[in-house]
Amino acid sequence: MELPQLHTFNFTGVLSESKRIILSRYTHFLTFSLLFLPLSFSLIITPTLNHHLCDQPFTIHHSDHQKHLTSYILYTLIIHILTLCAICTITYTTHHAFFNHPVNFLDTLKSLTFSFLPLAFTAIIAYVIIFLISITFFMLIATVLTLLHNVGFVIDYNSVHFMWFSAIMGAVLIAIVTYFHVEWSLAFVVVVVESKWGFVALMRSSYLVKGMRSVSLLVMLYFGVFGAFIVGMCSVNMRFVGFTMLGSFILMMFLLRITAANTVLYNYCKALHGELAIEVAEGFDYEYLSLNSDDEKVPHVVSVVAA
Repeated sequence: MELPQLHTFNFTGVLSESKRIILSRYTHFLTFSLLFLPLSFSLIITPTLNHHLCDQPFTIHHSDHQKHLTSYILYTLIIHILTLCAICTITYTTHHAFFNHPVNFLDTLKSLTFSFLPLAFTAIIAYVIIFLISITFFMLIATVLTLLHNVGFVIDYNSVHFMWFSAIMGAVLIAIVTYFHVEWSLAFVVVVVESKWGFVALMRSSYLVKGMRSVSLLVMLYFGVFGAFIVGMCSVNMRFVGFTMLGSFILMMFLLRITAANTVLYNYCKALHGELAIEVAEGFDYEYLSLNSDDEKVPHVVSVVAA
């Protein structure tokens, strides 16, 4: 027998389902999304501050420079810690809300005790891999240019042709980095939900996202483009404190939405691979077959089980 499919495995389905889940527990999600606020505020003020510092003469003493560097490292570390806490708690809540499981504030906080460190290690491994790929790419380009120079080619680094070459190589690097971001878009969800971390979580994400890469890419581009627009608008108008705070709040909500969307996408990917159907057949997560919508007592089924 084929179960009715109420939600389609596509981009709009992910957005609508994640929105429904957030609205169903809005106060809960809003509380934990405040952990994104330092990151949102930093993303908005950093471009303007960097531009301002570049325009100032370099008169900082060595001791002052060390203090500023230490403060900056500490500030960045705190932001990353709070961001990982937000991802962990929001992912945990979204996953349980997807199955209509009751989740309270204390349970969500407890999820940090067993998910935070694996999440941090997974993030570090992913960042290191991306960094090594980028460095290797630049070294490859430098090697090619050196070889061309050695065989007698004259390279004019100020020419239009070299500018086009640089732009194309930049686009290639962006495409490569984007590919890995899509492949690993579910890694953090895997860490929180399946208690896997590191390379295992990255490989698990790569497996699950097969068949849904276009959806993952659209989710990333949708929130990324609008988020970048908000950052650009607020950075230009940073002299208005209210505008900056409003932009930080909007960006915080974007981060909440993309975290919830990736969690919903994770469950859709599991359904697409038949894993949720297996769990139901084995007797786990039986509520999956009897989820209720907000007001209507109707089945909320997201997978298709063919018999």
